[in-house]
Amino acid sequence: MKLENNTILITGGTSGFGLEFASRLLKLGNTVIITGRNLQKLHETKLQLPAVHIIQSDVSKAEDIEALYDQVVTKFPDLNILINNAGEMRKLVLHDGHDLQDITREVEINLMGPIRMVQQFLPHLKKKKTAAILNVTSGIALMFFPLAPVYSASKSGLRSYTQSLRVQVKNTAIKVFELVAPGSPTPLNDKFRDVDGFNPKMLMPADKIIDAAIRGMQKDKYEIYPGLMNVFRYIIRLAPGLLLSMTSKIGAKDMYGSKIVSI
Repeated sequence: MKLENNTILITGGTSGFGLEFASRLLKLGNTVIITGRNLQKLHETKLQLPAVHIIQSDVSKAEDIEALYDQVVTKFPDLNILINNAGEMRKLVLHDGHDLQDITREVEINLMGPIRMVQQFLPHLKKKKTAAILNVTSGIALMFFPLAPVYSASKSGLRSYTQSLRVQVKNTAIKVFELVAPGSPTPLNDKFRDVDGFNPKMLMPADKIIDAAIRGMQKDKYEIYPGLMNVFRYIIRLAPGLLLSMTSKIGAKDMYGSKIVSI
């Protein structure tokens, strides 16, 4: 797929992968629109990337997505690429008390957000001669991460949805991509840095991940596995029990009151 002279909408574009996507795609000569919940961060991003267009919008709210659609298709009728990047990851100990509305927040943002975005923008994208949807999932979508159980479930769900979406739009001009992202030193992972058993050396720089994503899209690789994820995905298939044992040690002290657990 050609990644020049497109009009691209990126959710969660003020930091991490979204900011890297915006920067790289602007340099390739695209019109780029980013969304975010925090208006101040959107203005700060605009100062950093003057060519970017900013819209305040929350993907966890259906009414925001409806309003976003009306605004985008009116101002940017050539929109032909949607990147569902906005996400949240929390460490959650399920033994602790959690508000029933709050406990599903990651599902609303990471899973329901992309589903609603696609449903809202799909009729518009189907009218384009070339179009694409990229959903950002995670290596955790392939495995288990007990310290972030709701995040893990949301990304696994998004991966499944993305594969079904790809099948259903195969007779249209829309290409459906999935970025199976490894961990990266972005704000998403900041809250895990001091967690017992967490190894920051395993994190891959965001710019390298987005480089791989852009190359993958250009080569029509519908599932993109940057860096070690390309090998790791096979290890996950061959030894899921071993992976669960390893990931269960991250934050074990918080979850079980001891550093080492056996699964």
